[in-house]
Amino acid sequence: MNNNYKVVIVGGGSAGISVAARLLRQSHSLFNQIAIVEPADKHYYQPLWTLVGGGAAKKEVTEREMQSVIPEGTIWIQEAVNTFLPNENAITTDQGTLITYEYLVVAAGIEVNWNGVKGLQEALGQHEVCSNYSYTHVDYTWETIRSFKGGTALFTHPATPVKCGGAPQKIMYLAEDYFNRSGVRNQTQVVFGSANPAIFDVAKYRATLEKVLERKQIDARFRRNLIEINAEEKIATFEHLDTGAKETVAYDMIHVTPPMQAPTFIKNSPLSDAAGWLDVHKHTLQHNQFANVFGLGDCANLPTSKTGAAIRKQAPVAATNIISLMRDQPLTASYDGYSSCPIVTGYNKLVLAEFDYTKEPCEMMPFNQAVERQSMYILKKDLLPVMYWNGMLKGTM
Repeated sequence: MNNNYKVVIVGGGSAGISVAARLLRQSHSLFNQIAIVEPADKHYYQPLWTLVGGGAAKKEVTEREMQSVIPEGTIWIQEAVNTFLPNENAITTDQGTLITYEYLVVAAGIEVNWNGVKGLQEALGQHEVCSNYSYTHVDYTWETIRSFKGGTALFTHPATPVKCGGAPQKIMYLAEDYFNRSGVRNQTQVVFGSANPAIFDVAKYRATLEKVLERKQIDARFRRNLIEINAEEKIATFEHLDTGAKETVAYDMIHVTPPMQAPTFIKNSPLSDAAGWLDVHKHTLQHNQFANVFGLGDCANLPTSKTGAAIRKQAPVAATNIISLMRDQPLTASYDGYSSCPIVTGYNKLVLAEFDYTKEPCEMMPFNQAVERQSMYILKKDLLPVMYWNGMLKGTM
């Protein structure tokens, strides 16, 4: 097997597939000169898992064979990266394969740390402990919500970056809505234990979401980081991040957003920053030390929310700048930190938050997107998945 490629892309998720498709569209000479290194045999559209957990979608529609999304003209190496050797323009895999490149794209996603909360790994998927961050267990979220008969429904947000920062609260709003519909809301206390200082970073959308919390009578407790679950006794232990004090909450169901981190093989490599994330320029997406290395998506140290919408804006910048570098031209494509978070606030209600590095709204629609709208819910549920599979992954949007 030829293990020398013009471009090697680490990761077959949204970012890696999108960049590969765009590179091939911009330069036909790259046909069969691009390799994607990705061990998984399935590809997932994870933004829909919130609706799966809320009983509004089926998880099977979010899964496709990896081979079906790999762009034609790209070589798929189904192995996991073990080490980066940027001074040698090479990587090694867990199977001992040495792969060399002229240009490297790191799009390895984020690592879910299920062991970051004591007792979570063992309890997940039973004892009313659920999480939408696992394809295997997302069905159990809906099973837990629909069989809930009252008591304390606890939802958490960790003290780490997470995939889609709004997801931990979206499932809470859907659950609260369902509790109303099933007649158990009056016997239910909904509690949100979040490590964040507020419900949302961007002031315009925060004001709306604070009203949602008030309307739904949700007990939001900020600066609380979940550190342990006792599933047998149904007790969650939080650390107050300002005081260090430990607080316990008895629950009848709990939805946990697990802590997340940079992939270990990036954290332990010359490509990482001090915090373990891929160290790239926030506008050009070029590595800050190695000029022929680019990075994007959840594994990068970009100071914006880790969302698929952010990747949709990052992919064309990365691809264009790689082509420019190949042609000895200036890197003129620039990423402004755009990210979007479609925040489901109930069945048929959604706030479409869009913002950039400045944490200021940069809305695409000709109306106030801080208002809850049914049309935006339909956009998320029915239109965005089609745009993802048929547009983004094919490098056309």
